[in-house]
Amino acid sequence: MSDTSNTVAFVRTETIPQMPPPAAETGAIKWMRENLFASIPNAILTLVSAYVIYSILAGVLPWIFNGVWNAQTLAECREILDGTSGACFAVLTERWPQLVFGLSYPASEYWRPSLAFVLLFFAAAPVMFFDLPRKMLIITLFYPFITYWLLWGGTVLIPILAFAGFVAGYLVYQRFVAGSFAAGFFGGVIAAMIVWYIGGFLIPDGANQNAMLRPVASRDMGGFMLNMMLGVTCVSLSIPIGIVLALGRQSSMPLIKWICVVFIEFIRGVPLITLLFVASVMLAYFFPPESSVDLFLRVVIMITMFSAAYIAEVIRGGLAALPKGQYEAADSLGLDYAQAMRLIILPQALKISIPGIVNIAVGLFKDTTLVSVISMFDIVGMIRGPILSSTDWNGVYWELLGFAALLFFVTCYGISQYSQWLERRLATDHR
Repeated sequence: MSDTSNTVAFVRTETIPQMPPPAAETGAIKWMRENLFASIPNAILTLVSAYVIYSILAGVLPWIFNGVWNAQTLAECREILDGTSGACFAVLTERWPQLVFGLSYPASEYWRPSLAFVLLFFAAAPVMFFDLPRKMLIITLFYPFITYWLLWGGTVLIPILAFAGFVAGYLVYQRFVAGSFAAGFFGGVIAAMIVWYIGGFLIPDGANQNAMLRPVASRDMGGFMLNMMLGVTCVSLSIPIGIVLALGRQSSMPLIKWICVVFIEFIRGVPLITLLFVASVMLAYFFPPESSVDLFLRVVIMITMFSAAYIAEVIRGGLAALPKGQYEAADSLGLDYAQAMRLIILPQALKISIPGIVNIAVGLFKDTTLVSVISMFDIVGMIRGPILSSTDWNGVYWELLGFAALLFFVTCYGISQYSQWLERRLATDHR
């Protein structure tokens, strides 16, 4: 029998250095194995997709990189290319003022819409980002009136009168909203219209002749500027109108409820292009005979009505998603209808409705190109009309339409990214 009394177990005094993981478990190799080649079907789809992408890029990239930027006509572009594949981007450098500002907007006044576009970011920032100082809302308040004066020019008395009407309407709304939300809202609208009607007689007839800014008619506006004007204006107006329609559809007053129901269902059942033809041909008959309502205003009215009906349904879905206890909690706190909606119900409903509202806003912005069918020369109307009809550039399609698509993609993608950021900020998936 062996003696084991002197046997001592060995204990290591230092740890073994940590070994690096296998190469297949780190970096790009791991990502590709897990995402692109996780299984045989995934590997086949990855290879097929890579081949399709390569085939597309092999044809598109040489066409882009061989593009001609300096030429006066399409024929000159083809002479420079000399039979090689390449784009004729010279049409963009030659006609970019028409694509952006339209055909007839005065070239010496391009600074005005450019300044209005820059101010748009300062006006939208305090509304879109909560961390900014609330004092910046003063820019948002005055922006619509400043922009109107910059774009249309003429006498400054018109935007001042418009601002005075809104102030009067707000004061009347604040006075009567405590008793009834409907009374405050409609009272404010009536007060604003009275101020505008009376103020119209106070503006002298020749006020535009001595104006600081040169007057520009709506028919002289076009290009992508017109799309931006219609998109920003109609989205800004349709959201509050959609909220009112959604609340009206849930109202306990039968008359208010059925007016909102009929309006929403009728507008949603009619194509937008039909409403645009109505705005172009028939809407003027609904105004006084002596009034000449601008086509831009008529189009804004119809597009706003169209988008407001869809936004109303999205917000109604957000209202229906709230539990009944939220309404009961507002009642238990002794809040009236306006206070309950402003402080408890609408903040939660709008938070839920963000994806739907943004979806409608993006679709509305793209639908502004339909105004080209009623002879409004937006960017698509400029391409289909004056540019392609000219002998110098007849036959240039991909370059012009690709440029228009790029502008719309950048704008819509920016809206989409802001929507996703706002959803993460408000945590709409955790109520």
